[in-house]
Amino acid sequence: MSARLYSAAVLGIEAVSVEVEVDVLSQGLHNFTLVGLPDQANKESRERVSAALKNSGFRPPHQQGRITVNLAPADLPKNSPIYDVPIALGILLATEQLLFMPEKKLFIGELALDGKIRKVSGVLAIALFALQAGYEELYIPEENAHEVSMLTGIKIFSVTTMGGMVRHLRGEALLCALVPETPVYETKVYSYDMEYIRGQEQAKRALEVAAAGGHNILFVGPPGSGKTLLAKTLPSILPALRFEERLEVMKIFSVAGKIHRDFSQFERPFRAPHHSASAVSLIGGGSYPKPGEISLAHRGVLFLDEFAEFPRGVLEGLRQPLEEGVVSVSRAKGSIEFPARFMLVAAMNPCPCGFAGDPERACACSPFQVERYRQKVSGPLLDRIDLHIEVPRQKIEKLQDEQKGELSSIIQERVEKARKRQEERFALESVHMNAEMSSEQVRRFCPLTEEGKEILRMAVERLHLSARGYMRILKVARTIADLRESECIQVEHLGEALQYRFND
Repeated sequence: MSARLYSAAVLGIEAVSVEVEVDVLSQGLHNFTLVGLPDQANKESRERVSAALKNSGFRPPHQQGRITVNLAPADLPKNSPIYDVPIALGILLATEQLLFMPEKKLFIGELALDGKIRKVSGVLAIALFALQAGYEELYIPEENAHEVSMLTGIKIFSVTTMGGMVRHLRGEALLCALVPETPVYETKVYSYDMEYIRGQEQAKRALEVAAAGGHNILFVGPPGSGKTLLAKTLPSILPALRFEERLEVMKIFSVAGKIHRDFSQFERPFRAPHHSASAVSLIGGGSYPKPGEISLAHRGVLFLDEFAEFPRGVLEGLRQPLEEGVVSVSRAKGSIEFPARFMLVAAMNPCPCGFAGDPERACACSPFQVERYRQKVSGPLLDRIDLHIEVPRQKIEKLQDEQKGELSSIIQERVEKARKRQEERFALESVHMNAEMSSEQVRRFCPLTEEGKEILRMAVERLHLSARGYMRILKVARTIADLRESECIQVEHLGEALQYRFND
């Protein structure tokens, strides 16, 4: 007897169909063969499935003769234990221990030896695929149910044990499909608020501009000047995620196995890897590529503190994602693209000791040491950062000032208004924010007056700006104009944008 069930595999953050074919030949000595390009985790399915079926009260495979399981298509690598459940069900169907119609049903899940069904990664991506492919029922581990709580249009059953799922499929003890939940957005109370930052008015203004247009920003200043604090306040002024952005973010975290029950669907990601992070952990990779920190920061913030302490090779890997919003990870077993549309916030000292240019503390570094330190971050990478901000050490009078600054919630309102203007402007375009504009879109949406053209021409000549730097100044100027609710880029908007390129 033979049986065919349906499952899925995750490639990048998208899912594709996998057919689980089971053939049982009762004659001959027992043999359990698994084919279809399985990896070690799949090969071990034989032992897990055998024990789970025995401990769930079914005839185990070793009593069934020759069993052959094929995971089709055979040229697609299978690198996840999610096929345990469909393999076990296929064996029950092929041996007539269970009768049901598997069409329009998709099964995933890892089996424990006692028959319990354990959580797996990539459930949201698989659920979206099942919805689009026209499946009517999806069976997932109960521990993954929170990942798909907002989906409609498909019956999703969360199962805890092999026996419980079999009783449901027999019609003996029916399970209730998950009821889609309407997410309720609650205003988050952030640990870091703009009102508690003393001084640093230019830096706070630059953060507002960066948040409004999705621009990258670099803070340079001595230790203790507030660079890290400024970066950590950025989430408090960013708008909540749109529905399609939430799905993108949740798919990435689902594939990475990082969605937990208290995972916020509305918060923009804030990732802050240590400067000792490897290229694989930051960019993504592995034998079967998985998303790295830059993809986990998609639609959110990637904060790289001690920017110059990261290995240069690791930092250079940021070039493509910063420019294109995606990262391509190529390995011997395949090439995968992960989304990586994030805001980069970097912070670094001006020199190894941190006090170059400090009027109150002498720098202990030689000119050679200072130059070598700054060269750790390449010019092409700096060219991809829109706003370069000096963060000087604050005087004691500022630190002891009891007057609070502007609330993050007030700044967030201005940011949301600017983002709304951009959404309306780009309603028919493929981008959503000013920072994402192509060169052709910059020419269409960032016209300058004759006076503005002359000012920018002189700036290009004096600062020796590259074509990329030229375009990024226009994007920042466009964002400043949006914050000022201006349809046109005025001279003052262009002047403010130019002051943020002091490092060029």
